[in-house]
Amino acid sequence: MPMIQLTLPEGVLDADTRASLRTTLAATLLRWEGAPDNAFFRSLAWCLIDEVDPSAFGSPEDDLPRFRVDVTVPQGALSDRRKAGLIEEVTRDVSAAAELGDADSLRVWVLIHEQPEGTWGAAGNVIRFEELRAVAAASKDKP
Repeated sequence: MPMIQLTLPEGVLDADTRASLRTTLAATLLRWEGAPDNAFFRSLAWCLIDEVDPSAFGSPEDDLPRFRVDVTVPQGALSDRRKAGLIEEVTRDVSAAAELGDADSLRVWVLIHEQPEGTWGAAGNVIRFEELRAVAAASKDKP
């Protein structure tokens, strides 16, 4: 299932903001994938926030914090429209959490990594995107 990792300089976000952002980013990713908002799919969407030494991350030209968001999804999970929407919303999520203005949006970079079919596994099994799609469709049909 999808994974989203935010890398940022240590100390930019407080613990409560990081915790809230983990939930927000995972929900944003699931929504753009078209997955149901239920306990099963939320348990499969991982969000990691990785804080790094501020002197080792960013631009040597200034000391403004930078944010890199790596999104890993099964190949075929996101159309071009969904990728664009995900990038836009994740940028807004991170910007809001870090209290960045519109002029600072270039400080948030989103990289989407598509995992080729047959290279994604869990519980000792290869997980196929079409299998996940079928589970998602069945979940949406339930009240």
